Amino acid sequence: MKRYVIITVGKTHSGKSTFAKLLNKQLTNSIIIDQDNHAEFINQYYSNLQPKSGPNILKHAVSKLVVAYAVEHTNDHLIICNSNRNKIRRQHLIQWYRNNELIPVIVHFDIPDDVLLKRVQTSTRKTNIFRFASNFEEVLARQCEDAKDDDIQEPNENEADYFFRITHEMDTDLVIHKIQEIVSSQFEN
Repeated sequence: MKRYVIITVGKTHSGKSTFAKLLNKQLTNSIIIDQDNHAEFINQYYSNLQPKSGPNILKHAVSKLVVAYAVEHTNDHLIICNSNRNKIRRQHLIQWYRNNELIPVIVHFDIPDDVLLKRVQTSTRKTNIFRFASNFEEVLARQCEDAKDDDIQEPNENEADYFFRITHEMDTDLVIHKIQEIVSSQFEN
């Protein structure tokens, strides 16, 4: 059986988590791996182990362990729900998935910043996932600033076996349907 890894790419409040939950309901044998869940867990139980600056190495290690376990010990398709905006790290992840015989699918959430700003201003999501920010406006502002960094690049269709772009929340159902068709086509061959 072919296994797929659906990798979401986008800024905060672009719809990645909602998409992952909807896809997970429709896609048989799938599991969501969401770094926000890992951040919440670490902040609740191991906040004193959090790095004081720089990348969140502990969160990334937990995520890596969960992904490796899911790849090795399940037959599930993976829905990777985090920002994945750094091109070099994204390329390394995609190669690792390919080496482990998963077929990569990228779903890029390309939502305009003004729409995202409105969403974060009215957000009711829990903020217990943060290390440094106090609200999602700060996260979005940082992500907009980070976009000037050469390592932060939008994905393109050449990075994965399948590529989808969501520019409006109305695109979500169509993309989920197309992914379902891709996955189910393996049984027709």
